[in-house]
Amino acid sequence: MLRIPVLVRGINNLSDARYCAGMGADGLIFTLDPTLPHAVTPALVGELAGWVAGVKLLGEFDALPVSEINRLVEECGLQEVLLHQRPATPLAIAALLFVNLSDVLNGAQRDEMARYYAPVFPAGFGVVVALDSPQVDLTMQQELAEAAARFPLWLSGAITADNVLSLLETIRPAGFILSGGDEIKPGLRDFEELEAVFEALEE
Repeated sequence: MLRIPVLVRGINNLSDARYCAGMGADGLIFTLDPTLPHAVTPALVGELAGWVAGVKLLGEFDALPVSEINRLVEECGLQEVLLHQRPATPLAIAALLFVNLSDVLNGAQRDEMARYYAPVFPAGFGVVVALDSPQVDLTMQQELAEAAARFPLWLSGAITADNVLSLLETIRPAGFILSGGDEIKPGLRDFEELEAVFEALEE
């Protein structure tokens, strides 16, 4: 069991899917938007999903129309989505939305976020910020903690075994989003960095 929900994005191979599910990840994120790098096909999502159990399936999208997102949600059996842009029309499925770190650190912007996004995501939403550096100063920690107290705040980016517990204790995010990787060759993958973070979060 992990201390906090963990999602892993960029899943594109069976090694990652099975490893992350086995280590206690709550969900696997598949890049399904063909405009994003390293996108995978719905067929691959279905194939990999057949080998894992007990994890949510999420799709990552950038600028696709809501109608196309909804189609892929249905085709792939997704429980949530990770978005790079606020959709033009309300989305029926729960979503995590990447936002600029500067917006979350801005008090006025932060205060508006819940009110601004709630109508677009009636099924629920969370905000995702990417940390550029593993070093997060005290002021930023306090601002992020205030954001996390107002709405579900997920942290991604520079999450390491050395900083993950400190981030958990000082910011109290809703969860962490880690990144998968490519296999060295079929069936062979270096999990050293991921393993260290998962082990740090074990209860």
